[in-house]
Amino acid sequence: MKAFGHFLLSLLKENPVFGLYLGICSTLAITTSLDNAIGMGVSVIIILTISNIMISSIRKITPNEIRIPVYIVVIATLTKAIELLIRAYAPAIDVALGVFIPLIVVNCIILGRAEAFASKNTVWKSTLDGLTMGLAYTLSLAAMSIIRQVLADGILSLSNPFTNSIVFKINLIPAEYRIAIFKEPIGAFLTFAFLAAGVAAVQNAHAKKDGVK
Repeated sequence: MKAFGHFLLSLLKENPVFGLYLGICSTLAITTSLDNAIGMGVSVIIILTISNIMISSIRKITPNEIRIPVYIVVIATLTKAIELLIRAYAPAIDVALGVFIPLIVVNCIILGRAEAFASKNTVWKSTLDGLTMGLAYTLSLAAMSIIRQVLADGILSLSNPFTNSIVFKINLIPAEYRIAIFKEPIGAFLTFAFLAAGVAAVQNAHAKKDGVK
């Protein structure tokens, strides 16, 4: 139950994208399709979880003065490994995400969780934190991608990143009713704004219910 409660907190109050406003650059850039969202999300889950585990494991022997460089080296090593694996086994995702895969190194979510949580908690708690925050990030990307893809392309589709075969493809909006602007950067900002406002509204409603102004 505690793990489930932490997950719900990660989704709403501490949602990395719509609650804490972290990782916005990659979120706005790659959420044009569900394929991109899943590819980036899974990469971040793996890197965030393993980096949390490693940083928590060495937290007692890492000098405070050099902790940030140590965290960056750990994250950069994991990111490079994931980048090479994606390039070898899922080239379509590598092409679609491009520079945003290596830029995971400087993603504020990963470095932020390392500094704020993994460096102060046990390996088990840090593992759960990495998984829940990573999943919250992935769901945020997926929500934005679904909205933008459906409104701009009129379809909702998902491909197998290893074979490029179509897992499913659903036609939802006729061509004449599609809103092409949601494929553009302004569409990303609009989608982000509406979802962030929705999360803020839910947070405010819970705060009022709990008697917090």
